[in-house]
Amino acid sequence: MKLTTHPSVLKGNVLAPASKSSMQRACAAALLCKGETIIHNPGHSNDDKAAVEIIKAMGAEVETRDAVLVINSNGINPAADAINCGESGLSIRMFTPLVALSEKEITINGTGSLSARPMDFFDQILPELAVKIKSNDGKLPMIIQGPLQPKNIEVDGSLSSQFLTGLLMAYVASNANDVSIKVKNLKSKPYIDLTLDVMKQFGMKVPVNKNYEEFYFEDASHHPASATRHYTVEGDWSGAAFLLVAGAIAGPITIRGLDLSSTQADKKIIDALMAANAGIAMDAKGIQLHPAPMDAFYFDATDSPDLFPPLVALAAYCDGKTTIKGVSRLAHKESNRAITLQDEFDKMGVLIELEGDDMIVYGGTVKGADVHSNHDHRIAMACAVAALRATDETTIEEAQAVNKSYPDFYNDLKSLGAAVSLPSFRIPGD
Repeated sequence: MKLTTHPSVLKGNVLAPASKSSMQRACAAALLCKGETIIHNPGHSNDDKAAVEIIKAMGAEVETRDAVLVINSNGINPAADAINCGESGLSIRMFTPLVALSEKEITINGTGSLSARPMDFFDQILPELAVKIKSNDGKLPMIIQGPLQPKNIEVDGSLSSQFLTGLLMAYVASNANDVSIKVKNLKSKPYIDLTLDVMKQFGMKVPVNKNYEEFYFEDASHHPASATRHYTVEGDWSGAAFLLVAGAIAGPITIRGLDLSSTQADKKIIDALMAANAGIAMDAKGIQLHPAPMDAFYFDATDSPDLFPPLVALAAYCDGKTTIKGVSRLAHKESNRAITLQDEFDKMGVLIELEGDDMIVYGGTVKGADVHSNHDHRIAMACAVAALRATDETTIEEAQAVNKSYPDFYNDLKSLGAAVSLPSFRIPGD
């Protein structure tokens, strides 16, 4: 699908989308914890839908009722011999250890870019936990068979914290007792904070966190009672980052529904906006953004790599040379985001240089252009935001990639006054 965005002035209020990081973790916890869970403000992105289908395949009953999601579970009791994680990196990394709790042989599949992402982690770690595994040279499909047996292990957290999220939940669900998971080179620590927070809210016994270098399970044999649990999915800082940058470029707008005390890593977009001297104010009504002259800035995105695309859109409108650290975290996303950002923003007249772990963005005039999402949801959103003050219209190929995380993105832009046209596609809800 092609999307054309014209230079626009935005105005109004918009509600932040539901966090898929929060939603997917809640689905996993609801599967593990026996009884009924009611999830409020559930997300409906493709990644969220994948998580729901996975827990149904693992035996949970799921019903949508009055804008909430009602989940009934009796733990891991596979109702199918395969799961499909779609294109969700979090789902495959988090749910694989949970699926391994079963003694049934389960095939794990994915689609799109997920099929090419390395999964060597499981080939190395799962056999240490008595889990049989067959993979396609470290890639999908994988066939695993448990049950997983918790043991003292050491894992490398340099590629992603999502593997650790799955292990933490699996250890608790399998009654880990007097064992530890040692971690080296852990990245994205805020996402582990989110995992531990979700576990705590579901009544799971949270392991002792020893400075993110070791997680000790003293006695996880306690399981929460089967009384109905309620969980509200947070507003998503990852998706809202694009709205915040859009407001700084082409506002004024107000974004509602974001928790300033959230553990989400991408809340740091506020720090970047302030470092750029963007027009920003916060109060009980929400976060207000308006255009103002912006300066180049330095930002370390090592623990929040999903912020690279909106940060590049922001830096394109800043005076000077912006440096963003953490390029090494971008290779195994929906695309190689460092190269993709460099290529697509070059079409828009924005020079990006890659020097080691640094991305250098030269701000200036942004030109209208024909760009491609590379089937990456965050690239599509970054190009759409950057196009709001470009010299001419911008056309984005494969713009539907946003459905992975933020299916209402274009609707929300249009509600704020963006001139967005989809000649061959009708936006849901229009």
